[in-house]
Amino acid sequence: MFFSILLLAHFQAAVIPIVLGIKSINKFKHISKYKLIPFGFIFLGLASICEMIDHIKTSWIYIDHSSLYNWLFYSFLSLGLTLLSISVIKNKFIQTTNLCISLCSIISYFLFNKTIALIFQVIISIFLLINWQKTFKNWLLILYPIFGILFTTFFGINLSISGDQFWHILIGPSGTISVIVFYLILKRSAKNII
Repeated sequence: MFFSILLLAHFQAAVIPIVLGIKSINKFKHISKYKLIPFGFIFLGLASICEMIDHIKTSWIYIDHSSLYNWLFYSFLSLGLTLLSISVIKNKFIQTTNLCISLCSIISYFLFNKTIALIFQVIISIFLLINWQKTFKNWLLILYPIFGILFTTFFGINLSISGDQFWHILIGPSGTISVIVFYLILKRSAKNII
């Protein structure tokens, strides 16, 4: 029973962003770089797929380690958040800066370690929050740092410290809530035409 719930928690974290990405194709044309939005969502789903493949190699027990699929998880996560971030801005310098930070996150995982990559991911998330708040001015955005950063980090730390796989079940759905929040903000913006 526990394994089924764990599998479902990971499966939904992969499927929902991909479905939202497909639903976003040729939508939200009022946004500067709307064609990047589907890729942003799809990359977040691919990140979860890579995490699932990594878990297969560890018999679905969370192990804090570095591996090719763990690197792909963080890489797709970085790219997905970056594409969502730069989709709403027109300034080329800020777009380039966001892309460079994403590249630093991807490269630093192997050159240094996962901790350095996570520092760059925090910067990516800050840029995303700033860019989306300036563009949408939507109170729902506060849910992203709560569910996508605070809760997932809290659950992950508890998982790493305790080894209790219960915390593992909560990480995927918490991240999915933040992905759904992004989509809801985009839908609201389409009604209000920013």
